[in-house]
Amino acid sequence: MPERYERGEKLLRKVDGDKVADNLIADYEKIAPDFTRYLIEFAFGEIYAREGDLKQKELVAIASLATMGGCDKQLGTHVRGALNVGLTEAEVVEAVMTLIPYIGFPRALNAMAVVKHVMDKRKT
Repeated sequence: MPERYERGEKLLRKVDGDKVADNLIADYEKIAPDFTRYLIEFAFGEIYAREGDLKQKELVAIASLATMGGCDKQLGTHVRGALNVGLTEAEVVEAVMTLIPYIGFPRALNAMAVVKHVMDKRKT
């Protein structure tokens, strides 16, 4: 389904940027090319391509990853994605603040550390 892949890659690049997309594809191309294809076709070509606002989708991803814990790399990717699609730093911080009563301080603290790291890197 080349149209699903093309649609997914376009959204991946819009949310995460060309560098991240290129690195993702290159990282798994030799070891597990289907892994990247599934991610691009399904996660972006189907789910992210559904009707709705990319900002809301990124907020859901941030909340889900923060809640799971142990997903710092993916959380960082989605924090960058949220900023790339138009969320402000304050909105991302507030999303993590809202999670405190639901996920507790340890996971919220870890998530906020990822948010801070991403924001600090964007300023350099």
